[in-house]
Amino acid sequence: MRIFFFLWFILYFLSAGAQQDSANTSLEEVVVIAQRIEQKDIWVPYSIKKISSQYFKERSPRTTPEALQGINGVFVQKTNHGGGSAFIRGLTGNQTLILIDGIRLNNSTFRYGPNQYLNTIDPYIVERIEVAKGTGSVQYGTDALGGVIHVITKDPVFAEDKATWHGTAITKLMTGDMEKTARGELGYTSKKMAFTGGVTYRDFGDLIGGDTTGKQSPSGYNEWAFNAKAKLLLNEKVQLTLSHQNVEQQHVPVYHKIVLENFALNEFDQQKRLLQYARLDINGNMQWVKKLEIIASRQQGIEGRESQKNGSAVVQKERDEINTIGLTVDVFSELSNTWNANTGIELYKDKIKSNRKDINTQNGLASGKRGLYPDDSKYGNYSLYSLHHIKHKKWVVDAGLRLNGFSIRLTDTSLGRVKINPSALVWNAALMYRIFQQHHFYLTYSTGYRAPNIDDMGSLGIVDFRYEVPTSNLHPEESANLELGYKFSSKKIKGDVALYRMQLNDLITRVKVDGKIINGYQVYRKENIEAAFIKGVEAELAWKMMKKIDINGSITYTYGKNITKDEPLRRIPPMHGRVMSTFRKNSWFTVAEFLFAAKQYRLAQGDKEDNRIPAGGTPGWKIVNLYAGNQWSCFHFNVGLQNIFNQDYRTHGSGINGVGRSAWLSATFNF
Repeated sequence: MRIFFFLWFILYFLSAGAQQDSANTSLEEVVVIAQRIEQKDIWVPYSIKKISSQYFKERSPRTTPEALQGINGVFVQKTNHGGGSAFIRGLTGNQTLILIDGIRLNNSTFRYGPNQYLNTIDPYIVERIEVAKGTGSVQYGTDALGGVIHVITKDPVFAEDKATWHGTAITKLMTGDMEKTARGELGYTSKKMAFTGGVTYRDFGDLIGGDTTGKQSPSGYNEWAFNAKAKLLLNEKVQLTLSHQNVEQQHVPVYHKIVLENFALNEFDQQKRLLQYARLDINGNMQWVKKLEIIASRQQGIEGRESQKNGSAVVQKERDEINTIGLTVDVFSELSNTWNANTGIELYKDKIKSNRKDINTQNGLASGKRGLYPDDSKYGNYSLYSLHHIKHKKWVVDAGLRLNGFSIRLTDTSLGRVKINPSALVWNAALMYRIFQQHHFYLTYSTGYRAPNIDDMGSLGIVDFRYEVPTSNLHPEESANLELGYKFSSKKIKGDVALYRMQLNDLITRVKVDGKIINGYQVYRKENIEAAFIKGVEAELAWKMMKKIDINGSITYTYGKNITKDEPLRRIPPMHGRVMSTFRKNSWFTVAEFLFAAKQYRLAQGDKEDNRIPAGGTPGWKIVNLYAGNQWSCFHFNVGLQNIFNQDYRTHGSGINGVGRSAWLSATFNF
């Protein structure tokens, strides 16, 4: 460990002594697509945050969820080492929408509360991540109650001159055998065709916590990932993109189940995600069709679960397979010099296969059982939307409307044949006013919804620490978010503040079935019975103190209340934030990062019953991380020192403690 400390200080002084300064002297504005069009964030009347490609290159985050740690307004919970669920405005799971290149990752089996699906995106293919908070249902459809996490993957680039081949090799090692990563990439570029593809193998050892926690076993797992993307310039106005992504994780333990719930075995095996899509971009000359984008996609999600209780001879094996086809057609129009619009349709259709086998390890006999979901369930999601953006002098007006219909079909032994067709009509409106060149004030009102899915209606079995039984006749959850914000941007200082209040109605929640116990677990079913509100404040400030030094600080406070039960809303994150200093000179950089979270003692009854949350609440914590590196043209290397003071900590609601004092080294070779 002393060697890594010494290396970091050597890098710091080398960077301080470099002769040539290539640092930017101003804070750049960020281009975002939260409105389904490219726009600088200073002109977007919503709360937006972005993780850049530079962040991924320098930090080498272990997983995609962990890349979001410290982002203002986002709180990352980890049920297990192979998980990572982002909270936005106090909501997560199926109440937060995840997109990949504009395509929905959320499907009809996404669970209420934290899940692990964001971790099925290989961080090495990510170009940037954009987070829209408090809005998204009008822009992208169901599930965006808290907001939207949009993951944009790397694009191959057309050549300006002659065709060339290029490649990249990446390796990363972490102390305590907590990570061994190897990745290879190969690309081809020409004036009309560009291609990139890669393979990643990752071996994650058991997570070693801080102070006296030590090794948390079993928590490690393995992962394979493969990606390929090609861009074809069919003519001056037509471009075709073809993409393939495949991630597979094996033997991912659910640590707290083994430690706290008397399991000898409890793991995800296999966890797999496959995405294939074709995108056609057509530039037009007409006012009403300035640009046409068509995306056809196919996704497959496979989740296997294996469990065995201590003292039991029976191993339970479950397997869910969700196949999704999707089609999006988006028309961008320039109706005038100050008014443009996006209008389109989105169609998604899921088909679910679900089964279970109980295997007696003593005699080898296997018996088939009903899976977690009714087998051969079908879920259709169809919507029409229109978004309008007006920018005139000092004013920005943004408004939109979406009509969404659903077709849900399932057959269950207890419910029989169930057919429901819920629908939702949502809208948003925002007004922004610029004072001078730098100050922007905005007021936003966004309605949202989450339609009931197959997990709500058809789940049967152990979920978290409960036993769920199927239900029917559910209708969409609804939200209404009012936000007042301020954005400031100059050459040296950039900042924003957002105050919001979100009303939640007809929440689908688990309701205890009194007097009924199955396999030692209390039985619950879901109903639309609760109302709640969430309010909070988010603030961030970035300051270019000197040519070489940037200072950034942010803080988030969230307060949630369940009106129906007159108690705190479940899983609300504590106050948390980050202070970060970055030093850059020439190709060198060093970063010092301070992350903190206050104690969360406001607990709902469900929090008190959650064995992942300590009695009385989750203690507060403070950790310090250091990063440094150099990026030459053909060779990059980065080093990170995490949790330098070895604090033992756990993010609220997590099932495993955070990493203790540790170090990692990453090297990238370009050829």
